[in-house]
Amino acid sequence: MASLVSIGQAVGHVEGPAKVTGHTLYSADVILPGMAWAKCLRSSFPHARIKSINTAAARALPGVHAVVTGTDLPDVRVGRFYLDIPLLARDKVRFVGEKVAAVVADTPEIAEAALRLIEVEYEELPAVFDALEATKPGAPILHDSTPAHPKPPAGHEEVHISPPIPNVLSQVFYRHGDIKAGFAQAARIFEHTFYVPPVHQGYIEPHACAVGIRPDGKIDVWLSNKMPFVARHQLAVAFDVPDERVRVNAVSIGGDFGGKGSLMDTALCYYLASHSRRPVKMVMNYTEELMAGNPRHTGHFIFRTGVDAQGRITARYARALFNCGAYGSFIPAHTLHGAHHAGGSYRIPNIEIESLRVYTNTVPRGHMRSPGAPQTIFAVETHMDMMAVELGMDPMDFRRLNVLDEGDVAPLGERWRHVAGKETLEAAAKAAGWGTPKGKHVGRGVAMYDRPPGANGQSTASVAVDAKGAVTLLTGAPDTGTGSYTVLGQLVAEELSVPLSQVTVLHGSTDEASWEQGPGGSRFTNTGGRAAYDACQKVRQALLELAGENLGCAAGQLSLKAGQFSTAAGKSISLASLMEWAAAKGKAPVSGAGVYNPSPVDVTVFAAQIAEVEVDVETGQVTLRKLVTAHDVGTIINPLTHQGQIEGGAVQGIGQALIEHLVVRDGQVTNVHLGDYKLPTAMDIPQLQTVLVPTGSGPAPHQGKAIGEHSNVSTPAAIANAVYDAVGVRLMDLPITAEKVYAGLRAKESNR
Repeated sequence: MASLVSIGQAVGHVEGPAKVTGHTLYSADVILPGMAWAKCLRSSFPHARIKSINTAAARALPGVHAVVTGTDLPDVRVGRFYLDIPLLARDKVRFVGEKVAAVVADTPEIAEAALRLIEVEYEELPAVFDALEATKPGAPILHDSTPAHPKPPAGHEEVHISPPIPNVLSQVFYRHGDIKAGFAQAARIFEHTFYVPPVHQGYIEPHACAVGIRPDGKIDVWLSNKMPFVARHQLAVAFDVPDERVRVNAVSIGGDFGGKGSLMDTALCYYLASHSRRPVKMVMNYTEELMAGNPRHTGHFIFRTGVDAQGRITARYARALFNCGAYGSFIPAHTLHGAHHAGGSYRIPNIEIESLRVYTNTVPRGHMRSPGAPQTIFAVETHMDMMAVELGMDPMDFRRLNVLDEGDVAPLGERWRHVAGKETLEAAAKAAGWGTPKGKHVGRGVAMYDRPPGANGQSTASVAVDAKGAVTLLTGAPDTGTGSYTVLGQLVAEELSVPLSQVTVLHGSTDEASWEQGPGGSRFTNTGGRAAYDACQKVRQALLELAGENLGCAAGQLSLKAGQFSTAAGKSISLASLMEWAAAKGKAPVSGAGVYNPSPVDVTVFAAQIAEVEVDVETGQVTLRKLVTAHDVGTIINPLTHQGQIEGGAVQGIGQALIEHLVVRDGQVTNVHLGDYKLPTAMDIPQLQTVLVPTGSGPAPHQGKAIGEHSNVSTPAAIANAVYDAVGVRLMDLPITAEKVYAGLRAKESNR
């Protein structure tokens, strides 16, 4: 291995200059000759039958090229796993904001004017908005049949698709041990319920797409989607064409946080381009994003846990109901996997988890950073605190007693290497001053989370060195703003022993690059990095052979350091000179393709967070004074981007804990612009302290570990637990508002 020349360096994002100078291309920037704009008319009812749609006046408006309703289109359903979303509503609408008709016009303004001329007659139907109510006998039924879907991947869970429970799309059981025996061993059993409302990803870039159809039938697509190859296949299915007919072109993603994995309007955009016989662009505004996008799932939880006389957990039953809204197609799997972490980061020898996704007449839910985990861990960690209090134990001591340690079996039977739960917890406690005196109405709360690095889906990369020694890495994964191109560039620079400035990372279209699953699920540094590493090893070997030919020795007799190929006898040649020589012989450029098909990882990565709050007992206002976040880490490829992931995630967790709430009343989102839907600002950020706990090797290149989906998860529970520590008010639902705390304080007073 080359000596470290790039790994561990705090390098700014290599794509940053292009972004701040306006050169980066996003989907909304695409302009094609003859392009028209499309806008959609959306339902104002949560559940209704469409009796008639009158589009005559809209069609007659000058500048309008097409007005399309569901009956004008094929009866196609789209989605990432379940195929249940129609291009436009056909017979019924199932949520406020569902697309009912679309207009293609010369300008967005004309399209909007045409929408106002469309007349729709509805017959309102009974609706259901709450997941618990939706599962009861007699509840209004949203879908009469099971949506098309592939076979769920084989796993240790028990899966039921569309079980005989009203409106339940999926029911999944996770089991380990003997839960009956575990509860029989318990000295005490605790049961609590929790609720977590939806929040939006809050990315800067709304969903956008553009579609052009070439004369030869080739379909060009630009869309805000982080998985271009996956999207290409989903679109080809929706268009009923071979994958090769669809080209997903390279664009950057203006923020993802899990929400940019869906097709959104793209399939419809293609049919509108076909109807209008011109390229079409669609750009959602933020009102549409908030009322009809794919926010985080609402979660209802019931936890029952048995504890022995010493305070050790003997058994847990957890039931999670996730409200998936009117359609289930915005996630790429049969279930929301965060529920499987209902055991938390603790030794629980006997466990059963039941997780359901439930249809309701509300905005369809999707993936958001650590899908399902923040909701589940809020329940896990609040439940842990409540048990500790009832047992008369310090919450930290209760966790110390039960947290996973080296050699322990995880709740679902996993056996990890380098289990660092205790070390991470202790590091957080020390940094936060746990147990030291606090001021009046000041409290500290702790919460934990662990997540394995992502290891799903194939990654590929190709690396080339040109005649001047410049290095290019080609990937099929877009930049989502996380700094992944910087990390890939550093990995390539390291393996080829060149400066990072000599490396360019390019995003190719689906016609130019090879299959790449795309970023998400804390996978890309691991899988994309391993593919880049593989490509680099092939290029490195080819360069060594070329240098051996030039210097008259075997490749194995050469070393590569700082861009110089050297023999033990002192002969050397620089990379630039070697490539100039190779070009003269017709042997440049030198390239190699890397592929990585991941196998299951055998490590998990821990995070422990401690929040310190102060509560104004006159108003209930909570001030977050400090957040300590401790992370179990391997080799850190780039400390700057690594810290950015930690702090960005922590702030998202603070938003979910204290500020954010996508308010849905009678099926309608009521805070439909960013003036009402509050996201954290600089004024909401407390003192942030990061503690890095080096704990062993990870699966990524240079033994790196995941970081992207850890710091946001346990933050809400840590803050809620701190509020209880400060003033004795226990909140079992989010967000933690002054009104709720005030009501809790007054209730305490009245019970004295």
